[in-house]
Amino acid sequence: MMVQDPVCLMQFSPREAKTTAEYEGKLYYFCSPSCRNTFLSQPASLISK
Repeated sequence: MMVQDPVCLMQFSPREAKTTAEYEGKLYYFCSPSCRNTFLSQPASLISK
C-alpha cells in the first residue's frame, strides 16, 4: 500500500513516512516535517473533501 503526502504529492510506503498528523479523524503521512508543518497551517485547503 502506498500513501501520498498531501502537500508535495510524493508517494511512498507508510513505513517510510517521516511524520504523520491526524485531521478530522484521518491520518495523513508526510515525507518531511516541513510538509507536515505546511499541512497543519492550512489543512482544509490541501485536502479534497
